[in-house]
Amino acid sequence: MLLDQDIELSNSNGVIASRARTKSGAATPLPTQVRYGHIFTTLSDSPRDLFAMPEFDEPGRRLVTAGAIAVSCSGLRVVENFLDMAHFPFVHTGILGEEPHTDVAEYDVELREDVDEVWATKCEFYQPKAAAAAEGGQLTRYMYRVAQPFSTVLYKTCPIREGAWDLVGLFIQPKTETECDVHSFVLVFDDSNSDNSLLQFQQMIFMQDRMILENQVPAKLPLDPRLELPTRADASSIAFRRWLKAHGQTYGVSPLA
Repeated sequence: MLLDQDIELSNSNGVIASRARTKSGAATPLPTQVRYGHIFTTLSDSPRDLFAMPEFDEPGRRLVTAGAIAVSCSGLRVVENFLDMAHFPFVHTGILGEEPHTDVAEYDVELREDVDEVWATKCEFYQPKAAAAAEGGQLTRYMYRVAQPFSTVLYKTCPIREGAWDLVGLFIQPKTETECDVHSFVLVFDDSNSDNSLLQFQQMIFMQDRMILENQVPAKLPLDPRLELPTRADASSIAFRRWLKAHGQTYGVSPLA
């Protein structure tokens, strides 16, 4: 299901196709693209090109997809939680954060108008175990990217290769306004961990997030700043909500107060 629409997938001799299925049984072919380890489709009559991630073509990187995890909230809530560093010490204790290292240092947020994406750069946070390949605590550098309302990517310090970024991303499938499947991936330089170890690490992190996400009220994302008061650490969330509002986003958001 995608945006309350039933979707049918088929695989004929390696050719992936998708169709929108109506209650009467009729099927309408949809644009379909296999990229970044996932299948993408759209209900739009004039879709944008799929966003570029040249790192997927770099030699030596390993792609591990972590499957689909169902979450009972707006997919936009999932994106916003992904952008939030302040929850690391309290939700991912001993892994992505720990006390007393709870402060979120100032970072830069920008709307890159040439690609119409939200980016947060110069992010830093102390992490006891930033990745499956990390040994000991380190100050991890981050860049956050929201490429589409339901697609977000994190670029983080590679613990074993100087100057390189590891990628962690979420491709969120909004089934309804308050139900989504979260498809996640890691694209890393890592010669020591098995695919299963990388998979288990990512799923452990996200299952900790799911408990928080499914208890947020309302389940949809409020765009009215009077409904949820931001703090200085929420600069990326503020930019994300303003970007959605500027684009007239209505699916998965709470009505304005």
